[in-house]
Amino acid sequence: MRYSLLILTLFSATLFAQSPQKIGYVDSQTILTQLPEAIKAQSDLDALSSMWSNQLDSMTLSYQQLLTDYQKQTSTMTEDQKLSKQQELIAMEQKILGFRNQKFGQPNGEIYAKQDEIFEPVKKKIYSGIEQVAKSEGMQFIFDKSGDILLLYADAAYDITFKVLDHLKRGK
Repeated sequence: MRYSLLILTLFSATLFAQSPQKIGYVDSQTILTQLPEAIKAQSDLDALSSMWSNQLDSMTLSYQQLLTDYQKQTSTMTEDQKLSKQQELIAMEQKILGFRNQKFGQPNGEIYAKQDEIFEPVKKKIYSGIEQVAKSEGMQFIFDKSGDILLLYADAAYDITFKVLDHLKRGK
């Protein structure tokens, strides 16, 4: 029984080794920088990030102004006034930190959720395009050469990046 299992394993490995494998790769960074939907998604994300950064800058400026005013007036304030201003400064500082965490904190910041939401349709379209081109080219494997150690060598003859990009842009 063991010998028949070993022979079957060797036989199937030999068959697999004899069948030609067609492998391709894409450069997802190229696709993301040239596909109109990806460019728009990145622009939308950048606009949102910029808006939140501006709000954060405005809050920080208000805090700095309040701190400067406090430092200038501290010598003329009563202890109760000083304590009140200090509490106001602490509250404002906590508000700024809370806002920064809510919008940009890792991994639960709103910017990361928005990125996933905005790019999800783009990713689906790219994956669908890769699958369709790979099937039409008769390829069994596609790698992404822009990722970390996903591909150490790539023959340019198998680069289908621009075929996928063309397919996506034509919408077919």
